[in-house]
Amino acid sequence: MSSNSTGKLLRATRQRHRLSQKRLALRAGTDQAAISRIERGETSPTLETFERLMAAMGERLAIASEPLERDYDPLHMRATLKRTPEERLRLAISWNRLAGRLTAAGKRPHG
Repeated sequence: MSSNSTGKLLRATRQRHRLSQKRLALRAGTDQAAISRIERGETSPTLETFERLMAAMGERLAIASEPLERDYDPLHMRATLKRTPEERLRLAISWNRLAGRLTAAGKRPHG
């Protein structure tokens, strides 16, 4: 989570609980300026600090993950990595030749 999104989450949660920065700071044992810096994205709190701030508002921090978008097929990648470097090179050369033939065929007149 970036410091900017951390700050936005902190501000939104604080406002939802109708707390001032000063009140949150008092609850969490810090100062208002620290809360302000986090909310503006100037500093990034540690996970422990962020959990403490959320707990001071009666919230539990929950972190989730999502799969990355991939430009490749993981199964194909595993199969490719099982090949020797020589086999991968031969395959790459054959694909390159095929691409060249397809390009040449596309340039020929049709009809």
